[in-house]
Amino acid sequence: MLNPTGVSQITLRVNNLRRAEEFYMKIMGFKLHHRLGVNMTYLEAGGDSLVLVRAETPSSRQARDIRVDHFGFKLATPAEVDEAALLFKEENVHMLTTPANRRDGRAFFVLDPDGNMIEIYSSTGEIFSTDDTNPDKPSSKRRGRKAKPGAKKPRRPVGKKRRRSRK
Repeated sequence: MLNPTGVSQITLRVNNLRRAEEFYMKIMGFKLHHRLGVNMTYLEAGGDSLVLVRAETPSSRQARDIRVDHFGFKLATPAEVDEAALLFKEENVHMLTTPANRRDGRAFFVLDPDGNMIEIYSSTGEIFSTDDTNPDKPSSKRRGRKAKPGAKKPRRPVGKKRRRSRK
């Protein structure tokens, strides 16, 4: 079995190299490492590499290769996730979701200029359980709480539903 210490790089095929560079450097905060000719750009952030390669045949957002679902970038705090969302709104970046507490952190999703889905994430240090019908809405239950010994799950009463008074 391998013992990876991280991800060496992510390489994206892009339709417009300069537009992609602007997005990843100006908005996402990557720094230019170097360019290899006119068709490839190496960017860096926190020791990680993102390589942008000009696509030989430009394609539409709808035709992007769906084998890669999304990739994510980690921020230091949940507050930075919320700040990033404001920045993306100001820069008119296509936001797929708004910041929300997820299983073990705070996150949201955007699309880059070529339609690649990006997750912006920070760990909250807590494990959230999400509502099965709406993954954007955390439930009131938190994983990690232990039930009292001998405690039973409350059962929903069978039969007529009772209407609550509106006081």
